[in-house]
Amino acid sequence: MTTLQIGQVSLGSPVILAPMAGVTNPPFRRLCREAGLDGLPEDADLSVPGRHAPAGLYVTEMITSRALVERTPETMRMITPDPDEPVRSVQLYGVDPATIAAAVRILVAEDRADHIDLNFGCPVPKVTRKGGGAALPWKRELFDAIVTQAVGAAREASAGRDHEVPITVKMRMGIDADHLTYLDAGRLAERAGVAAVALHARTAAQHYSGEAQWETVARLKEAVTTVPVLGNGDIWSAEDAAEMMRVTGCDGVVVGRGCQGRPWLFTDLVAAAHDSDRRVTPGLREVAAVVRRHAELMVEHFGEEARALREMRKHMSWYLKGYVVGGEARHDLGLVSSLAELDERLAALDLDQPYPGEGAEGPRGRAGTPKQPHLPDGWLSSREMDAELRAMLAQAELSVSGG
Repeated sequence: MTTLQIGQVSLGSPVILAPMAGVTNPPFRRLCREAGLDGLPEDADLSVPGRHAPAGLYVTEMITSRALVERTPETMRMITPDPDEPVRSVQLYGVDPATIAAAVRILVAEDRADHIDLNFGCPVPKVTRKGGGAALPWKRELFDAIVTQAVGAAREASAGRDHEVPITVKMRMGIDADHLTYLDAGRLAERAGVAAVALHARTAAQHYSGEAQWETVARLKEAVTTVPVLGNGDIWSAEDAAEMMRVTGCDGVVVGRGCQGRPWLFTDLVAAAHDSDRRVTPGLREVAAVVRRHAELMVEHFGEEARALREMRKHMSWYLKGYVVGGEARHDLGLVSSLAELDERLAALDLDQPYPGEGAEGPRGRAGTPKQPHLPDGWLSSREMDAELRAMLAQAELSVSGG
């Protein structure tokens, strides 16, 4: 069995659900976490004291530090955990060290998180054009200041408590092949006192296209020697997770798109971490039952059926991947607006279909194509900061969470 220690947080399985905007809200995290628990061996000890998550770690959507400091209602909803989450994990985004530090203090001092991850991997234009996400580590001084102040704020706010909330970072290889940052950033983060470093083995320019370059995870593991290194990218199965850990030497895996429409993937991942060959192969009737439960949890979370079902629509094609459903049924399920309507459309499917095998596995979601990263003017001219960029960043904090 492989375990993973992140500061004072103990993971009984080296498996982490990646933050995904619009996806990893409390209902989806609950489905994934429960699936992970199903993958544990019968004799697993679930009563370990302290910050212990036997089935791995399940992280929130990206939370904007400014929105948290301003306590916007939607952001406060987003950081409200499922009551059964044993370790509350929040990912923060920002470009201003002081704002991120203030957000960390809120999470720690008000006992709202047991683990905080810092986002340096988001490739979407509205984030990178403000110098954030995957663009930010290019500015070494700024990256160092953000991580150092976040770690310091967590330690300060943890003083007098029985545990210190660990800070971790998740990043990409860099902006593009000519502007790689991950080795510098990994060393800086380690020196600043983070508890782990995760690498999505793609550049911002790759977005989600092509293949993840797992060899860079191995290089990061060689460069960062005192804290765990986690690998992310193209983990579609438990076998992929085991292979990444074998070839890179990484200490754990972070899984994103591979579990979209497949929360039961965490059963496979956790089982494999405990040397079990158990794999979940649901027929369409079982999938429909998960879809229905997901929708119920969404209604409970949002408190508004119409909104909850709108949020469910994106999940439908992921859940149905590989099953014989038909274009019209897929289209109709993508427009559901009530639980009653969902029930009617699910009941109309051929629910006796068995698991379709490879058709339901492998890459999911839109990989897209490489994209020219959107960056602030002059961003690549130097790795250092100047007065103009400092002034720009002071006004650049996003005020909306979720990426």
